[in-house]
Amino acid sequence: MKKLLTFFAFFLITPIALPAQAQNVGTAASAHPEATKAGFEILQAGGSAADAAMAMMLALTVVEPQSSGIGGGGFLLHHDGDRGWIETIDGREMAPSSTKVDRFLDKDGKPEGFRASVPGGKSVGVPGNMRLMEMAHRKWGKLPWERLFEPAIRLAEQGYAVSNPQSDWMKRLAPLWVGFPEMQQLYWRDGAPATPGTIIKNPELGKLLRDLQAGGADAFYTGETAAAISAAVANAPANKAAISVDDFANYKAKQRAPVCSMYRAYKICGMGPPSSGGTTVQQILGMLERFDMKAIGPDNAKSWHLIAEAMRLAYADREKYLADRDFVSVPVAGLIDPAYVGKRSKMISARRARNSYLAGNPPGAERRTAAISSEVAGTTHFTAVDSEGNIANMTSTVEGPFGSQLLARGMVLNNELTDFTFAPEKDGAPVANRVEAGKRPLSSMSPTIVYNAQNEPVLALGSAGGKRIIMHVTKTLIGVIDYGLTLEQAMALPNIYFRRDKVLIEGASDLTKLQADIASFGHVVDTSGLPSKLAGAQKTDKGWVGAVDPRSTGQAVSELP
Repeated sequence: MKKLLTFFAFFLITPIALPAQAQNVGTAASAHPEATKAGFEILQAGGSAADAAMAMMLALTVVEPQSSGIGGGGFLLHHDGDRGWIETIDGREMAPSSTKVDRFLDKDGKPEGFRASVPGGKSVGVPGNMRLMEMAHRKWGKLPWERLFEPAIRLAEQGYAVSNPQSDWMKRLAPLWVGFPEMQQLYWRDGAPATPGTIIKNPELGKLLRDLQAGGADAFYTGETAAAISAAVANAPANKAAISVDDFANYKAKQRAPVCSMYRAYKICGMGPPSSGGTTVQQILGMLERFDMKAIGPDNAKSWHLIAEAMRLAYADREKYLADRDFVSVPVAGLIDPAYVGKRSKMISARRARNSYLAGNPPGAERRTAAISSEVAGTTHFTAVDSEGNIANMTSTVEGPFGSQLLARGMVLNNELTDFTFAPEKDGAPVANRVEAGKRPLSSMSPTIVYNAQNEPVLALGSAGGKRIIMHVTKTLIGVIDYGLTLEQAMALPNIYFRRDKVLIEGASDLTKLQADIASFGHVVDTSGLPSKLAGAQKTDKGWVGAVDPRSTGQAVSELP
């Protein structure tokens, strides 16, 4: 009991206020220049960090519909610059009341194919971003609600230029969209996917945004908008399903306790379940703490061997224990307990890779069966810091590219329900992340805020990338904390992940030069694309400075005093 009380008391520590001269006028960073402009416009108008983040979320609905939007959900971390509190909001999507545990099983009781389950209505969860926005604005907003919609409405009505990544996804999805004429009508030109630079106008989405501007979040969860989502799901070209009036009425954004632990002299804070990001990032770091990563350095294969070992052990726990905490007893405190993490760390040899990576038994764990969940590499991240030192750090998603491929009032609807593990049981035990009515699917979204030894916030970041998000964030933290890199330099470090028995390294990176050396530790090493889309901000001597992943088309804008 004493350990549990200590765990929760950890979140009540009040960081020391930042010195006035270290504050800047405002910082905004996102994966799309138009969204960053929207956030910075709000900061310049006197808006709070939360105001700016919500304006970016709305703008991304228009300009990056393949990744996120109000038809999906997200997680928000907020640091209060005055009181020093960190709080989080869960706006993750929810399975409708019609959901049964066999939702993704075929007629023989076996899990369906992922690609067959995504397009259409069956994969759509009740969107959460508008309730998240409502809660964030009520708690931390400064500008009127209506003002936050103005940049997104302009983009929807006046148009925006298609980016290279968006055009690429349209081309990849072209065969699928043959059966989704609404997507073709909006995003194709002259019978083919729109090319980069094409101006897209979305007046239907503009009308929806104006309705939400005037009517608040209730205008999303009732009336015309809720009916339009229900109709799109019920009349989908594939996988017809049902979302009821009560499903919308029952949806609530939830304030959750952040998950925090120490890594060297830094406090790392992330999102709790249904995110697996907070615990898994912190487990990996905790297992690496006994190694002198700084001395080993990023140019040594040993560093990447150690990261790979900690990664695979932490992900094993993720697959077994993480799920929606409202439905499953998740041993959050046990997973990041220093003694438990230390025991897992001792399983790592600095000289040789393990031949198996099984989940452990953290304190407080119930009997569960490990089962791999699906999570496509979509999503987006954005960060805002205002002149008072408030930080809004949010990861948002519709899951896979263009979600379910369904439109309702011009917005893309998510396919988040395919983030559940399709098999409800395995080896005679329940799977934590199985699909159930009212449940929120497990996510790898990992918005993270880092505090230094003086308990001042010094980093805020997150990424896209599906289940790889955890590793994109983790290697960036190692880059800043251990290797002494700037946030931008750390984002540029090579990406690493794994698939079954293989360690994957980023093919277009310098890490390929170390491939044979990494393999000499006993790993089977292969190259892969491993794209990422990190965004965030770092406290410097001059103030907060935004940063974005060099692999993305994102932009960061900072105005220093």
